[in-house]
Amino acid sequence: MDKFDKKYYRIGDVAELLGIPESTLRYWETQFTIVKPKRNEKNVRFYTPADIEVIRKIYYLVKEKGLKLDAAQAQLRVNRDGVDKRFEVIDRLKQVRDDLRLLLTHLEQTGR
Repeated sequence: MDKFDKKYYRIGDVAELLGIPESTLRYWETQFTIVKPKRNEKNVRFYTPADIEVIRKIYYLVKEKGLKLDAAQAQLRVNRDGVDKRFEVIDRLKQVRDDLRLLLTHLEQTGR
């Protein structure tokens, strides 16, 4: 995912960016102590780009690797650097795949 253009995002924005339900974000907030969005006086959640990156890592562990929440918590607690590195590599590979698909589509459209 590219850099974020805002300083804070509401829960609906984050859910849309990541393609997950708001209820999942709220639940993960109760299960993972590292997910702590700021709240205003009306208790509205505001996520920073750093919060979103943490949630993306949780998504990777839970949804893509298939870990249970307890196992994902343990991975983040015990092997945070390893998780970060694997996540970055996989994220970069996905970007390269998307770029290659776009290039292939362009080549097919131009008839080359």
